[in-house]
Amino acid sequence: MIVGRAAEIQALITVLDEATRHRGGALVVRGEAGIGKSALWGETCALAEARGMRVLTTVGVQAEVQLPYAGVGHLFRRLRPEFGAVEGESPFRVGVEVLDLLGGLDGPVLLAVEDAHWLDRASWEVLAFVARRLESDPVALVLTARDGEDVDRLLAAAALPELRLEPLEPIHAGALIDQVAPGLPPALRERVLSVSVGNPLGLVELGGLAARSGGAALVPSRLPLSARVERTFAGLVGELPAATRALLLVAALDDGDDLDEVLAAASRLEDRPVTADDMEPAVVSRLVSVDEQYRLRFRHPLLRSALRQSANATQRRRAHACLAVVVAGDDRRVWHRAAAAAGPDETLAADLAAVATRARYAQAASIALTAMERAAQLSEDPQERGSRLLWAAMTADEQGDDDATRRLLALVDETQLRPAELARLYWYRESLLGTGWSGIARLGVFIDLIDTMRRAGDVELTLDALTNISLRFYWSNPDDTTRLRFVDVAELIDAPDGDTRVICALAEVAPVERGASCLERLTAWQYRLDLAPRQRYDLGFAASALGAYTLSNMFLAASADALRTQGRIGMLTNVLTSLAYNAATTGDARAAVSAATECMALATETRQPIWALQARLQLGMAEALRGNGEIAAEIADVSEKTLLTAGMHAMLSLTQRIRGINALASGRFEEAFGHLHRVFDPGDAAYHPYLRFTLVGHLTEAATYCGALDEVRAVVSELTPIAAQSRSPVLITGLRYAEAVLADDPAAYEAAIAADLRDWPFERARLQLTYGGWLRRQRQAAESRPLLRAAAATFDALGAAPWAERARAELRATGESRRKPIDAIDVLTPQEQQIARLAADGLSNRQIAEQLFLSPRTVTTHLYRIYPKVGVKSRSELAAMMAERPF
Repeated sequence: MIVGRAAEIQALITVLDEATRHRGGALVVRGEAGIGKSALWGETCALAEARGMRVLTTVGVQAEVQLPYAGVGHLFRRLRPEFGAVEGESPFRVGVEVLDLLGGLDGPVLLAVEDAHWLDRASWEVLAFVARRLESDPVALVLTARDGEDVDRLLAAAALPELRLEPLEPIHAGALIDQVAPGLPPALRERVLSVSVGNPLGLVELGGLAARSGGAALVPSRLPLSARVERTFAGLVGELPAATRALLLVAALDDGDDLDEVLAAASRLEDRPVTADDMEPAVVSRLVSVDEQYRLRFRHPLLRSALRQSANATQRRRAHACLAVVVAGDDRRVWHRAAAAAGPDETLAADLAAVATRARYAQAASIALTAMERAAQLSEDPQERGSRLLWAAMTADEQGDDDATRRLLALVDETQLRPAELARLYWYRESLLGTGWSGIARLGVFIDLIDTMRRAGDVELTLDALTNISLRFYWSNPDDTTRLRFVDVAELIDAPDGDTRVICALAEVAPVERGASCLERLTAWQYRLDLAPRQRYDLGFAASALGAYTLSNMFLAASADALRTQGRIGMLTNVLTSLAYNAATTGDARAAVSAATECMALATETRQPIWALQARLQLGMAEALRGNGEIAAEIADVSEKTLLTAGMHAMLSLTQRIRGINALASGRFEEAFGHLHRVFDPGDAAYHPYLRFTLVGHLTEAATYCGALDEVRAVVSELTPIAAQSRSPVLITGLRYAEAVLADDPAAYEAAIAADLRDWPFERARLQLTYGGWLRRQRQAAESRPLLRAAAATFDALGAAPWAERARAELRATGESRRKPIDAIDVLTPQEQQIARLAADGLSNRQIAEQLFLSPRTVTTHLYRIYPKVGVKSRSELAAMMAERPF
């Protein structure tokens, strides 16, 4: 009987009952050490078993935090013995496997995780990922976690519901002390109640100690409660035989729970056979338990910490050395060897660095960081030490851990670095600890650093640096001298045959000067089958920078497919942002909303605020195209504040783009022209030399209605030779529309429409709308109607509702009435639209789940909601409906 926790138990019962109704969910039970988390965890398991639920359990172990997927391996090993063999997979792909595994079980399931704060980070990421996707699954996930800053950060990022345990009320604390230590003298009873401050473990352990030893056992009072309880545990261990104490110390330092493994290591530590009988005194004293599978479990985590603290450094190192001999698995042995090391050891440092590299590949970044930092500490070669610290600093930056990044860079002794590593240090200091993107002062420094790396012969590092800085160039508006210096250095790099990075960098930094040649190279690469997902992303981004969006989408779509399969959702967010940008820029509001919405969700999942901001900017553009003015305006305003704060001034062009299209959609043409023209004005903070290429058509349309065509003539005059040099498809298409409008002549409109506009449906429809309106005003209604009908249909298909309505208004003026079509897909959420499209393409529920990182049951539930919304009854009818849509 658990005392004083009726409300908390009811909350846990609710989670279990909801899971049995296929409304899965998670709950984190958290609080200070000894507050009763373990008791509630055990009660939850018992309640679940009483309801007929399958119960799967695991316990976070402090010694296992460096082993990727150790926690989830223990949790699911009963279901799939080989589940722990997931090295090299991302936590998100493992999460999908977990959802698939759970979906194949009959009946409801409880996943019970104790001491989640000591799970390895990869397992935590998997479980947090799964927890957010249990909406339609009969699965309850209950985790316990101890309070602390690290736990605060983890839970804030995971956004999981919490149940905080507070100290027991005095009446309940009194009832508990009377249960565990009946007959205490009143004064001593009050003393125990006072020092325990409602902490159940304190009441149990200190109450028992007071009953055995009297009030003297409760001093010194200055110690925190956890320390007093640890002393109590240490005192209990001190009364045990030497062999038992050795066993407990080894078990406390072990990263596993196998009794035979602990016995083998303890035998080495004691230099004599140690058997299971030697563990019996600890079992009898209820300090540990051993289950039917011979797995050893400590009564309380504080006992483990008490054992560690009571052993001196020499004892701990000897125990780790013994474990290193007997444990299974190369990485486990390396960790124990590292813990046993008393000084530098280059061979061990190299082994641990290899562990770090494997962990990073498995996207277990926090483990990789810990391993590489320890490898640096063990390094005998000062140059290798510096290199490893730089590697760790970059890994810390990838995790968004600024404090660790700064600390690690400060440890680097630049006098001991090789020239290329020294350049790398300067590069990291500038790029990782820089203050923002605006201004060009640091860009010249970066060029010098890249050139230093090139001359030092480190081609791979040079190419990586080149790729990283090219994006910064694109959004910094540097002067031509600085840009062309970059081009000169880039073209001197002796890149391996087939390497795409130099061309991609040139496309982003010099899309005018090198645009035509880069576009030719990119076009030749589109049919390559041997490109990695990262290469395809780089090529897609480069093609987008050149304004070749169809080519870009070919690369990006292939990259996205591969990244989904691999579960690499960190990079997938980058790809989705580019897809959203391409769609928004070409006027496909539906596709932009879908990609941007998914990207924002995944960027939040992977804690990438910059990519979430970029996706939100594309969503703002899409909402403006759809005519959702208030949403678009809010996104522009909020994003502008963020960009100004971060110093990303060149990206203000994106907020002006939203405002301009929003005003254009609403018929506020003079305002629209003012917003858009800022992007074309070199003296304006929102100026961007390449984004303006995408806005020529919108600027011209606004000018047509507000009498600003003279300003458009100036723009066309400036950009025409640039289009001839760069061969930018988006600029050529925009100028074609502008020239037709400025000519005000049917031959010019006919020539523009006759051009190949298959990749530019929005621009073709805009030409049709403008020319159709021109013909109507020339009293050629019959000739205008086919153009206006086609324009309205295209705008409707793209989701550009204001333009579609404008086309219908022109049609009504010709005497023809055309109703707005009802597109059933519009009633679906962005995620439902994705599921509907994939289902229509013939993917099974499981395949859709893998694509979108959902559980198969969630996909099934969404489909049952989708069918009545769009007026179909089956998958085949859904496919037929989707096939009728032109886009």
